[in-house]
Amino acid sequence: MNETLEVIKRRRSIRNYRPDQITDSELEAILEAAISAPSAMNQQKWHFTVIQNQDVLKRITDLAKEVMKSGPEPMAKRAAEPDFSPFFHAPTVIIVTGDSAGRFVQIDCSLAAQNIVLAAESLDIGSCIMTSPEIIFKSQEGRELMKELGVPEGYAHVCTVALGYKDGDSPPAKPRRKDVIDYIR
Repeated sequence: MNETLEVIKRRRSIRNYRPDQITDSELEAILEAAISAPSAMNQQKWHFTVIQNQDVLKRITDLAKEVMKSGPEPMAKRAAEPDFSPFFHAPTVIIVTGDSAGRFVQIDCSLAAQNIVLAAESLDIGSCIMTSPEIIFKSQEGRELMKELGVPEGYAHVCTVALGYKDGDSPPAKPRRKDVIDYIR
């Protein structure tokens, strides 16, 4: 099997990270992969906010606790845990946003996020794509925070990617359904 296919099959959502920060060269390679993703009509209507500042990550965590406590019960229960972190204590978080007026922006941003996690895996860096932070950024405080973080006007949260060195082994692969493929030949 070629290297690309091996990376795709090996990648898992990681929820345990070491505290040490990924290197600048690793981060730049990952971001280069993100912006190399295809986009509808090559519009590239995406934006990537990279957060490595622990004070900012704590501020987002505190906001998440506040917003999530009034959410669905499983979410509220998770936010009430003493060691809660919406990003699993990853030292690097990338907030992926896209132009709300863009017709295919969800797909474009998802393709970029997939490139992020595959590039990270190829560098032996753990990752986890999540959409639940959307609840944070839809709140009034979250929208204000997005402005502070430099997210362009009119852009909305699509997903967030946690990145960091894996703390322990990757979880085993879960079974994949094969009955979702039809061939018309």
